[in-house]
Amino acid sequence: MLPKLVTIERHIMETQRKFPEATGEFSALLYDIAFAAKIINREVSKAGLVNILGLTGDVNVQGEQVQKLDAFADTVIYRALDHTGRVCVMASEEREDIIPIPERFPCGKYVLLYDPLDGSSNIDANVSIGTIFSIYRKISGGERGTREDCLQKGTQQVAAGYVIYGSSTMLVFTTGNGVHGFTFDPSVGEFLLSHENIQIPKRGKIYSVNEGYYERWDEGMKNYIRYLKQLDKETNRPYSSRYIGSLVADFHRNLLYGGIFMYPADSKNPKGKLRLMYEANPLAFIVQQAGGYASDGYQSILEIQPESIHQRTPLFIGSYEDVKEAEAFVQGKRKS
Repeated sequence: MLPKLVTIERHIMETQRKFPEATGEFSALLYDIAFAAKIINREVSKAGLVNILGLTGDVNVQGEQVQKLDAFADTVIYRALDHTGRVCVMASEEREDIIPIPERFPCGKYVLLYDPLDGSSNIDANVSIGTIFSIYRKISGGERGTREDCLQKGTQQVAAGYVIYGSSTMLVFTTGNGVHGFTFDPSVGEFLLSHENIQIPKRGKIYSVNEGYYERWDEGMKNYIRYLKQLDKETNRPYSSRYIGSLVADFHRNLLYGGIFMYPADSKNPKGKLRLMYEANPLAFIVQQAGGYASDGYQSILEIQPESIHQRTPLFIGSYEDVKEAEAFVQGKRKS
């Protein structure tokens, strides 16, 4: 007997039926993103064979060398959506300013923010990389989208997700009704439901952080890392250290198995390194829907009012109890 095969399109449509007032525009937008992910996946899987690895010679707005595959992924997502009439404005981690919809195309009521290829510095080493996206509703007046539409709190997201390109390709997303994962089956060209209603354990046994920056951290962060390494059977310590250096890959593992990912502020990056709008907010929405938590060390990531589209933030994200514990150390409320 064949197992139940649920494609991402079927899942989206079945969810839409629960909302009689739905127009189908939002569902179509999600499917457009899934289609773009298939195109990016095709290029990622053969990148080493078609001269698409390496640098373009350009530097992006973040001051980083642009990888050829970065630029390709950015263009694919833009072209998959600019003409559809479903979005009013977009913003990309790779571009300095917001991305208006060309005047020749109609505008929709949604806003898309995305990191086209997170972890791209790992591309040449064949390490898992990913696409991260976030969807909001338009809040400004007029037909065309504005910067105001892109600068909404994470609490206003209507959907968020990521695609991880690894040993298999998986799309994970939430629309505020649980977190679901779909694995790409290249033999049929479809994302199939493989992880329904993902729930992150309340506490994990893994911590993910670049300990090479230890001397840059403040005392609260150092105390927390020392605490995680101590032997204590009652609290299942010491924790295991697992750090890939690709945010999507580290987050995905901890989402499934429990644990905490950290990229704290330090003496070199006092405001943090990760991007609030393209990385922290979408993953924070996902982890919240899975029963976890995301913080900048002092407040929920989702409650931060953004001031710029490329704003940076410290990030502590993962199992609820682990992140709350990290907050206590960072704030100096605990030392051991």
